[in-house]
Amino acid sequence: MVKKNRNFKESIRYFFLKYAVIPVIIAFALFSIFMIAVLRINTINKTNQASYNISSSLGQVYKNYSDEIEKTSKSPAVINLINTRLHSNQVYDEFYKFNNNQKVKSIFYVIDKNDVFLVYTAASDADIGRSIIRNSIYRIEENPDLTIAQTDVVNYPNNRKTVYTFAKAVKDKTGIIGYVIYQLYEEDLQKLIRVSDNEIAVITDEYNSVIVTNNNSVEGLMNKFNPKYYYKDKYAELETGKYYINSEKVPNASIYVYTLNSIQIKNLIFILYFIFLIIVSIGLMLLMNHLANRMSSRNTESIDKLIHSVNQLQNGKMDSYVDIKSGDEFEVLANQYNIMLDELNGLINKNEELSNLRRITEIKQLQSQFNPHFIFNILGTLRYSILIAPKEAEKIVIGLSSLLRYSINYEGQKVVLEKDLDYIQDYLRLNKYRFNDRLEYSINIPEEIKKAYVPKLFLQAVIENSIKYGYIHKDKLKISEEGHLDGGILTLEVRDNGNGMTLDQLQKVREILNQPENLSEHTGLYNIHRRIVLLYGEEYGIQIESTLGVGTNVKITIPYEEGDTDV
Repeated sequence: MVKKNRNFKESIRYFFLKYAVIPVIIAFALFSIFMIAVLRINTINKTNQASYNISSSLGQVYKNYSDEIEKTSKSPAVINLINTRLHSNQVYDEFYKFNNNQKVKSIFYVIDKNDVFLVYTAASDADIGRSIIRNSIYRIEENPDLTIAQTDVVNYPNNRKTVYTFAKAVKDKTGIIGYVIYQLYEEDLQKLIRVSDNEIAVITDEYNSVIVTNNNSVEGLMNKFNPKYYYKDKYAELETGKYYINSEKVPNASIYVYTLNSIQIKNLIFILYFIFLIIVSIGLMLLMNHLANRMSSRNTESIDKLIHSVNQLQNGKMDSYVDIKSGDEFEVLANQYNIMLDELNGLINKNEELSNLRRITEIKQLQSQFNPHFIFNILGTLRYSILIAPKEAEKIVIGLSSLLRYSINYEGQKVVLEKDLDYIQDYLRLNKYRFNDRLEYSINIPEEIKKAYVPKLFLQAVIENSIKYGYIHKDKLKISEEGHLDGGILTLEVRDNGNGMTLDQLQKVREILNQPENLSEHTGLYNIHRRIVLLYGEEYGIQIESTLGVGTNVKITIPYEEGDTDV
């Protein structure tokens, strides 16, 4: 598969879009999780709240009827009615006064111990009467002192139904003389459990028998409510789906309230959410594409100008100035480049004026030569560092500016060695950004040697050759620089563990160094050697030792000339 090459502008745009999409996807995922969590929490809260509200209301109804039947069973009017069959209107008055104030209405009966219905507030037949006697009175006789509260479904004419019964014995000194019964209407209980924001409500007794519900699908065999629970009994599965379920026991009663709400996202909500995601995604992609184009154009404009100017300089156009007004490090770099170009042009003009002095001219020409390949390499590293590691890119710009500043701020052919070592340190550090862990270097120069005057930039080409040729067949390169002083002779050695040279290659390099004029394409070491020879004489210069596969050792000797580091 052929890898598609991209220019710097396209790379910035590509990586911006690539890495911008990741946070968007994460944001959408988090938003989806958040929405589901909010819906789930809302379902839980409204289910719990509905259960509490229904339980509270039902508890009040239960208390009202419990208190009222206790009061009615001891009412003089009721006792008098059972004993005399007189004044039933007083009993009716008491019942309607109570019943009219209740949220859940009821049917009221007064029955004597012979099962004669003395008071009844709804039309009934023999079957209903037998059902009341069988389901309520027989139980009262088993527990004369208790109030019977039980699930009891009774169907009345006109589609009316009661589902819960309160019954209690009426006694005097002789014992049980009759019974009072309240039967609660199903429709009123259903109104009670119709709470807003709640889907299903079920009221059961202690035996899970359904008293009332707003959804008949929950009623199982024998009118039992037996949902399929899972996950710590907080969720239930019915025929209509999965629900969050909450239960509350009615205070002081054997009645239980169950509220259920679906945990499945409704189709409409899902469709709306999906449409929302599509619209937002399209909008974000258009926005990110626009921002990517603007960012890539802005970030590459300065570096493109620099590369264009360096290309022109390489082709010999010495007026290839660059105009950058970005207000950042690129503007600083452009200014340093323009100053360097001014200095180069100045040196060329001086060399033209001193053309009659061949030795001085040759030295000036050698010193003023400038190789832009290093800048190309560093700018290439800078391209991707801007995107991947902005802090590192800033250091590269500052380091490169320092190198350019050094090359133009010191007049003359000689500098203090300490200053030149600072330049070498910056040069190696910039290459360290290029090669990372593949490059290691060390500089071990005694402090007293650092005061010596040396030809400016005379070590740069040696280091550059070590880096340029050292990586052939090598994954990791080590460069060390050492120096010593012996009998007034300053010796500096640069060693590397690179690929090294064959004997033929080494002999050829030595022959080039000893020629009065370089006719080969290799200029770096020759220029250093020639400058030293012209400055100090034939007995000084460069000596090279190299072994193929082991490395290369370049030794430079010059006479020691003490300088002033404060200059």
